[in-house]
Order: sequence, then C-alpha cells, then structure tokens
Amino acid sequence: MSTENLTDTEAVKKLKELSERAGVCMFCTELTSLPNNARPMALQECDAQGNLWFLSSESSNKNFEIREDRRVQLYFINKGDSEFLSIYGKAYIYGDRDTIEEQWTPMANAWFDGKDDPLISIIRVAPENAYYWDTKAGKLVSLISFVTAAITGNKTDNSDGVEGNLKV
Repeated sequence: MSTENLTDTEAVKKLKELSERAGVCMFCTELTSLPNNARPMALQECDAQGNLWFLSSESSNKNFEIREDRRVQLYFINKGDSEFLSIYGKAYIYGDRDTIEEQWTPMANAWFDGKDDPLISIIRVAPENAYYWDTKAGKLVSLISFVTAAITGNKTDNSDGVEGNLKV
C-alpha cells in the first residue's frame, strides 16, 4: 500500500469521486459521546469546493445534535471497488427555499412530501480532515493478487493500493 496525499483540486476530485461512487455514508454525530450516534445518509452531491450535501428532516435527532455540536464524522464504503473514505468536518443546516431547490431530486420524494414539505432541511458538511483508501488497479487486479498469494502461500504486498490525506 503506497501513500499519496492530495491537496486542493486533486483532493476535491478524489473526495468527489469516492463519495459519489459510494453514494451512502454512515453519518456520525455527538462525537464526544460513546457510542456516538450514526445513521446511514444518502449523499446528494459533493460540490466543486468539496462540501458534501444531504437532505434531512428538520425534526430529526441528527439536526438537533448538529445544532448542539457541528462536528461530524462521515464514513463512505464502496465495497465493490474497494474504496473507503473517512471525513471529519463541520455540519451546517439550511432551510431556505433556494438551497432546497438547488439540492432537491425526485428521489427525495421517498422521504418527503415534495420539495415544499416544511420539514425539509439541507445539511452541508465542510470537510476539515479526510483520509482515503483506494485500489490503483481496481478490484479485479486486487482479487487476483490475493488469490495468487493464497494459492502460492506467499503474502501479497498490497502494492496495488493507495491511501492518503485529502486537504481540501
């Protein structure tokens, strides 16, 4: 496994790529309490600045917890492509019509009564620290490497993987 720390444009590109391919994360709040609260959240988008956007109910425990402490931790896993992403950041809640209109998708009808539902809020997470694990050659090459190691009795060198910090 090699290390490749990314900054600025390259970091945002990797953050966007990994988060949007996974699509869902475990969204953790109350980070000072153990166990902290975690729930699955569908990502709306990762924007050009690296902000992550989510739809949420105004009356949810998550929104209440964010109002008490903005610090959140997000864990994205794309098992199919062996991609992993951990993001620590601050969460901000929006309830204005412009932001809701901008982030709304028809899929949100599964949780809300249309985009005029008074309970809709938008959460933006601004990353402060992010770390990723990725395969350079993809899942198939990694799988072949592991199978070969298992058959031959030799250990895999994990040289097809890359990990690093993302500074956005």
